[in-house]
Amino acid sequence: MAGRGVDEPERLGQTVLPDGRVLGWAEWGPEDGVPVLLCAGAATSRWMGLGAGTPGGDGYGRDGGDPVARLGVRLVCLDRPGLGVSDPAPGGTLTGFAEDVRHLVGVRGLRHPAVLGFSQGAPFALACAWAGVVRAAAVVSGSDELAHPYLVRMLEPDVRAMVEAATTDPRGAEADFAGMGDPEVLCDLVARLSGEADRRIYTEPGFARSFRRAVRQGFAQGPGGYAREVVLTMSRWPFDPAEITVPVDLWYGAQDTSPVHSPDLGASLARRIGTAHRHVVPEAGAALLWTHTRDVLATLLERRTRALAGA
Repeated sequence: MAGRGVDEPERLGQTVLPDGRVLGWAEWGPEDGVPVLLCAGAATSRWMGLGAGTPGGDGYGRDGGDPVARLGVRLVCLDRPGLGVSDPAPGGTLTGFAEDVRHLVGVRGLRHPAVLGFSQGAPFALACAWAGVVRAAAVVSGSDELAHPYLVRMLEPDVRAMVEAATTDPRGAEADFAGMGDPEVLCDLVARLSGEADRRIYTEPGFARSFRRAVRQGFAQGPGGYAREVVLTMSRWPFDPAEITVPVDLWYGAQDTSPVHSPDLGASLARRIGTAHRHVVPEAGAALLWTHTRDVLATLLERRTRALAGA
Protein backbone atom coordinates (compact mmCIF):
# COMPACT_ATOMS: atom_id res chain seq x y z
CA MET A 1 0.00 0.00 0.00
CA ALA A 2 3.00 2.31 0.05
CA GLY A 3 2.43 5.45 -1.96
CA ARG A 4 -1.23 5.82 -1.08
CA GLY A 5 -2.41 8.84 0.86
CA VAL A 6 -5.48 9.45 2.97
CA ASP A 7 -8.71 8.71 1.14
CA GLU A 8 -11.07 11.55 0.21
CA PRO A 9 -13.84 12.13 2.78
CA GLU A 10 -17.05 10.32 1.94
CA ARG A 11 -19.18 13.09 3.41
CA LEU A 12 -18.49 16.76 4.15
CA GLY A 13 -20.69 19.11 6.12
CA GLN A 14 -21.16 21.91 8.60
CA THR A 15 -23.24 22.11 11.76
CA VAL A 16 -24.57 25.39 13.15
CA LEU A 17 -23.89 25.79 16.88
CA PRO A 18 -26.27 27.49 19.35
CA ASP A 19 -24.34 30.79 19.19
CA GLY A 20 -24.51 30.83 15.37
CA ARG A 21 -20.95 29.66 14.73
CA VAL A 22 -20.34 26.88 12.24
CA LEU A 23 -18.45 23.66 13.03
CA GLY A 24 -17.09 21.79 9.99
CA TRP A 25 -16.71 18.04 9.77
CA ALA A 26 -15.80 15.23 7.39
CA GLU A 27 -16.80 11.59 7.57
CA TRP A 28 -15.47 8.22 6.45
CA GLY A 29 -17.01 4.79 6.89
CA PRO A 30 -20.61 3.56 7.14
CA GLU A 31 -23.21 6.07 8.30
CA ASP A 32 -24.62 3.46 10.69
CA GLY A 33 -21.16 2.64 12.05
CA VAL A 34 -19.77 3.26 15.53
CA PRO A 35 -19.12 7.01 15.78
CA VAL A 36 -15.51 7.94 16.49
CA LEU A 37 -14.68 11.66 16.66
CA LEU A 38 -11.19 12.60 15.47
CA CYS A 39 -9.34 15.62 16.89
CA ALA A 40 -6.40 15.86 14.51
CA GLY A 41 -2.98 17.42 15.07
CA ALA A 42 -1.84 21.04 15.05
CA ALA A 43 -3.53 23.14 12.34
CA THR A 44 -4.77 19.98 10.63
CA SER A 45 -8.22 20.25 9.11
CA ARG A 46 -11.09 17.80 8.70
CA TRP A 47 -9.42 16.43 5.56
CA MET A 48 -6.95 14.33 7.57
CA GLY A 49 -8.52 10.92 8.00
CA LEU A 50 -6.97 7.57 8.93
CA GLY A 51 -7.19 5.51 5.75
CA ALA A 52 -3.54 5.64 4.67
CA GLY A 53 -1.27 2.90 3.42
CA THR A 54 2.16 3.67 4.89
CA PRO A 55 5.59 2.08 4.44
CA GLY A 56 6.07 -0.67 7.00
CA GLY A 57 2.75 0.05 8.65
CA ASP A 58 -0.71 -1.50 8.82
CA GLY A 59 -2.68 1.55 7.76
CA TYR A 60 -4.82 -0.81 5.71
CA GLY A 61 -4.51 -3.66 8.16
CA ARG A 62 -2.27 -6.69 8.02
CA ASP A 63 -5.23 -8.68 6.66
CA GLY A 64 -6.02 -6.07 4.01
CA GLY A 65 -8.66 -3.38 3.81
CA ASP A 66 -9.23 0.02 5.33
CA PRO A 67 -9.55 -0.49 9.12
CA VAL A 68 -12.16 2.29 9.40
CA ALA A 69 -14.52 0.43 7.10
CA ARG A 70 -13.55 -3.09 8.24
CA LEU A 71 -14.16 -2.26 11.89
CA GLY A 72 -17.47 -0.55 11.13
CA VAL A 73 -16.31 2.88 12.26
CA ARG A 74 -18.08 6.10 11.33
CA LEU A 75 -15.08 8.40 11.57
CA VAL A 76 -15.94 12.07 12.06
CA CYS A 77 -12.98 14.44 11.77
CA LEU A 78 -13.65 17.93 13.12
CA ASP A 79 -12.41 21.36 12.11
CA ARG A 80 -11.69 23.00 15.44
CA PRO A 81 -12.62 26.69 15.86
CA GLY A 82 -10.73 28.91 13.44
CA LEU A 83 -9.45 25.96 11.38
CA GLY A 84 -10.77 24.91 7.99
CA VAL A 85 -14.39 26.02 7.65
CA SER A 86 -15.15 26.28 11.39
CA ASP A 87 -15.77 29.78 12.67
CA PRO A 88 -13.36 31.17 15.28
CA ALA A 89 -14.45 31.13 18.91
CA PRO A 90 -13.14 34.34 20.50
CA GLY A 91 -12.27 33.57 24.10
CA GLY A 92 -12.83 29.89 23.43
CA THR A 93 -11.46 27.19 25.71
CA LEU A 94 -10.82 23.46 25.65
CA THR A 95 -13.98 22.84 27.67
CA GLY A 96 -15.91 25.20 25.41
CA PHE A 97 -14.91 23.00 22.48
CA ALA A 98 -16.31 20.00 24.34
CA GLU A 99 -19.67 21.77 24.53
CA ASP A 100 -19.52 22.44 20.78
CA VAL A 101 -18.97 18.71 20.27
CA ARG A 102 -21.84 17.86 22.63
CA HIS A 103 -24.16 19.89 20.39
CA LEU A 104 -22.79 18.24 17.24
CA VAL A 105 -23.28 14.78 18.72
CA GLY A 106 -26.91 15.54 19.54
CA VAL A 107 -27.77 17.18 16.23
CA ARG A 108 -26.16 14.46 14.10
CA GLY A 109 -27.43 11.57 16.19
CA LEU A 110 -23.97 10.20 17.03
CA ARG A 111 -25.01 7.73 19.73
CA HIS A 112 -22.45 6.95 22.41
CA PRO A 113 -19.40 8.22 20.49
CA ALA A 114 -15.76 7.60 21.24
CA VAL A 115 -13.04 10.19 20.64
CA LEU A 116 -9.53 9.95 19.23
CA GLY A 117 -7.02 12.77 19.76
CA PHE A 118 -3.71 13.00 17.92
CA SER A 119 -0.79 15.25 18.94
CA GLN A 120 -2.15 18.76 19.62
CA GLY A 121 -5.67 17.40 19.28
CA ALA A 122 -5.19 15.34 22.45
CA PRO A 123 -6.18 18.03 24.99
CA PHE A 124 -9.36 18.67 23.00
CA ALA A 125 -10.19 14.95 23.03
CA LEU A 126 -9.49 14.70 26.76
CA ALA A 127 -11.74 17.71 27.39
CA CYS A 128 -14.54 15.80 25.64
CA ALA A 129 -13.83 12.78 27.85
CA TRP A 130 -13.82 14.94 30.99
CA ALA A 131 -17.13 16.56 30.00
CA GLY A 132 -18.79 13.19 29.51
CA VAL A 133 -19.47 13.80 25.84
CA VAL A 134 -17.93 10.44 24.85
CA ARG A 135 -17.89 6.89 26.22
CA ALA A 136 -14.21 6.16 25.59
CA ALA A 137 -11.11 8.02 24.45
CA ALA A 138 -7.79 7.30 22.81
CA VAL A 139 -4.82 9.67 22.74
CA VAL A 140 -2.08 9.01 20.19
CA SER A 141 1.27 10.84 20.48
CA GLY A 142 -0.65 13.33 22.56
CA SER A 143 0.53 16.68 23.80
CA ASP A 144 0.49 16.49 27.58
CA GLU A 145 -0.35 19.36 29.94
CA LEU A 146 3.05 20.91 29.29
CA ALA A 147 2.43 23.79 31.72
CA HIS A 148 1.97 21.37 34.61
CA PRO A 149 4.76 21.96 37.17
CA TYR A 150 5.83 18.31 36.98
CA LEU A 151 6.45 18.50 33.24
CA VAL A 152 7.81 22.03 32.78
CA ARG A 153 11.21 21.08 34.12
CA MET A 154 11.47 18.23 31.58
CA LEU A 155 10.87 20.41 28.53
CA GLU A 156 13.53 21.46 26.09
CA PRO A 157 14.50 25.13 26.57
CA ASP A 158 12.73 26.38 23.43
CA VAL A 159 9.51 24.59 24.32
CA ARG A 160 9.72 25.75 27.94
CA ALA A 161 10.01 29.33 26.72
CA MET A 162 6.86 28.93 24.58
CA VAL A 163 4.95 27.45 27.51
CA GLU A 164 6.03 30.28 29.81
CA ALA A 165 4.97 32.85 27.21
CA ALA A 166 1.59 31.18 26.76
CA THR A 167 0.92 31.15 30.49
CA THR A 168 2.21 34.62 31.40
CA ASP A 169 1.19 36.63 28.31
CA PRO A 170 -1.37 34.63 26.32
CA ARG A 171 -2.37 37.53 24.05
CA GLY A 172 1.22 38.34 23.20
CA ALA A 173 2.04 34.69 22.66
CA GLU A 174 -0.97 34.25 20.41
CA ALA A 175 0.18 37.17 18.28
CA ASP A 176 3.69 35.72 18.09
CA PHE A 177 2.41 32.27 17.09
CA ALA A 178 0.18 33.84 14.44
CA GLY A 179 3.19 35.65 13.01
CA MET A 180 5.04 32.35 12.69
CA GLY A 181 2.06 30.39 11.38
CA ASP A 182 2.50 29.17 7.80
CA PRO A 183 1.25 25.83 6.45
CA GLU A 184 4.29 25.11 4.30
CA VAL A 185 6.72 25.97 7.09
CA LEU A 186 4.76 23.84 9.54
CA CYS A 187 4.70 20.79 7.25
CA ASP A 188 8.41 21.08 6.59
CA LEU A 189 9.10 21.52 10.31
CA VAL A 190 7.19 18.35 11.21
CA ALA A 191 9.23 16.31 8.75
CA ARG A 192 12.53 17.91 9.77
CA LEU A 193 12.02 17.40 13.50
CA SER A 194 10.84 13.83 13.10
CA GLY A 195 13.01 10.85 13.81
CA GLU A 196 13.80 8.29 11.14
CA ALA A 197 10.71 6.16 11.87
CA ASP A 198 8.40 9.12 11.31
CA ARG A 199 10.33 10.77 8.50
CA ARG A 200 9.64 7.73 6.32
CA ILE A 201 5.93 8.36 6.79
CA TYR A 202 5.84 12.16 6.44
CA THR A 203 8.03 12.17 3.33
CA GLU A 204 6.27 9.30 1.55
CA PRO A 205 4.78 11.08 -1.51
CA GLY A 206 1.16 9.98 -1.16
CA PHE A 207 0.98 10.63 2.55
CA ALA A 208 2.88 13.91 2.26
CA ARG A 209 0.35 15.20 -0.28
CA SER A 210 -2.57 14.31 1.99
CA PHE A 211 -0.94 15.81 5.06
CA ARG A 212 0.03 19.03 3.30
CA ARG A 213 -3.48 19.46 1.89
CA ALA A 214 -5.03 18.96 5.33
CA VAL A 215 -2.74 21.60 6.86
CA ARG A 216 -3.30 24.06 4.03
CA GLN A 217 -7.04 23.70 4.57
CA GLY A 218 -6.46 24.22 8.29
CA PHE A 219 -4.95 27.62 7.49
CA ALA A 220 -7.79 28.54 5.09
CA GLN A 221 -8.82 31.44 7.36
CA GLY A 222 -5.28 32.48 8.18
CA PRO A 223 -3.08 31.59 11.16
CA GLY A 224 -5.41 32.82 13.90
CA GLY A 225 -7.04 29.47 14.69
CA TYR A 226 -3.68 27.71 14.85
CA ALA A 227 -2.22 30.39 17.12
CA ARG A 228 -5.21 30.33 19.45
CA GLU A 229 -5.09 26.60 20.04
CA VAL A 230 -1.32 26.56 20.55
CA VAL A 231 -1.87 28.94 23.46
CA LEU A 232 -4.77 26.86 24.79
CA THR A 233 -2.84 23.61 24.72
CA MET A 234 0.39 25.08 26.13
CA SER A 235 -1.40 26.74 29.05
CA ARG A 236 -2.80 25.03 32.14
CA TRP A 237 -5.84 23.03 31.18
CA PRO A 238 -9.24 24.22 32.53
CA PHE A 239 -10.12 20.70 33.65
CA ASP A 240 -8.54 18.09 35.88
CA PRO A 241 -7.65 14.86 34.03
CA ALA A 242 -8.07 13.03 37.35
CA GLU A 243 -11.82 13.65 37.05
CA ILE A 244 -12.13 11.71 33.78
CA THR A 245 -14.29 8.65 34.36
CA VAL A 246 -14.41 7.07 30.89
CA PRO A 247 -11.69 4.64 29.75
CA VAL A 248 -8.69 6.33 28.12
CA ASP A 249 -5.92 4.64 26.13
CA LEU A 250 -2.65 6.56 25.78
CA TRP A 251 -0.55 5.49 22.79
CA TYR A 252 3.07 6.59 22.30
CA GLY A 253 5.86 5.43 20.05
CA ALA A 254 9.24 4.91 21.70
CA GLN A 255 10.87 6.49 18.62
CA ASP A 256 8.85 9.72 18.94
CA THR A 257 11.32 12.63 18.92
CA SER A 258 8.81 15.50 19.00
CA PRO A 259 9.69 18.08 21.67
CA VAL A 260 6.05 19.16 22.05
CA HIS A 261 4.46 15.83 22.80
CA SER A 262 4.69 14.28 26.24
CA PRO A 263 8.30 14.39 27.47
CA ASP A 264 7.78 11.18 29.45
CA LEU A 265 5.66 9.40 26.79
CA GLY A 266 2.48 9.81 28.78
CA ALA A 267 3.70 8.27 32.05
CA SER A 268 2.64 11.18 34.26
CA LEU A 269 -0.65 11.61 32.37
CA ALA A 270 -1.41 7.93 32.90
CA ARG A 271 -0.87 8.37 36.63
CA ARG A 272 -3.26 11.33 36.70
CA ILE A 273 -6.06 9.57 34.83
CA GLY A 274 -7.33 6.69 36.93
CA THR A 275 -9.01 5.02 33.95
CA ALA A 276 -5.95 5.21 31.67
CA HIS A 277 -4.14 2.38 29.92
CA ARG A 278 -0.71 3.34 28.55
CA HIS A 279 0.84 1.70 25.52
CA VAL A 280 4.41 2.39 24.36
CA VAL A 281 5.16 0.77 20.99
CA PRO A 282 8.93 0.12 20.75
CA GLU A 283 9.30 0.29 16.97
CA ALA A 284 6.91 3.20 16.35
CA GLY A 285 7.29 6.94 16.26
CA ALA A 286 4.73 9.73 16.56
CA ALA A 287 2.99 8.65 13.35
CA LEU A 288 1.71 5.44 14.92
CA LEU A 289 -1.84 6.72 14.33
CA TRP A 290 -1.25 5.64 10.72
CA THR A 291 1.23 2.79 11.19
CA HIS A 292 -0.89 1.12 13.90
CA THR A 293 -4.36 2.34 12.95
CA ARG A 294 -6.10 -0.98 13.41
CA ASP A 295 -4.66 -1.59 16.88
CA VAL A 296 -5.68 1.86 18.09
CA LEU A 297 -9.21 1.68 16.67
CA ALA A 298 -9.89 -1.91 17.74
CA THR A 299 -8.82 -1.15 21.31
CA LEU A 300 -10.92 2.01 21.39
CA LEU A 301 -14.00 0.14 20.20
CA GLU A 302 -13.45 -2.57 22.81
CA ARG A 303 -13.20 0.02 25.61
CA ARG A 304 -16.41 1.68 24.37
CA THR A 305 -18.26 -1.65 24.27
CA ARG A 306 -17.20 -2.50 27.80
CA ALA A 307 -18.16 0.96 29.04
CA LEU A 308 -21.63 0.62 27.53
CA ALA A 309 -22.05 -2.85 29.02
CA GLY A 310 -21.21 -1.50 32.46
CA ALA A 311 -23.51 1.52 32.20
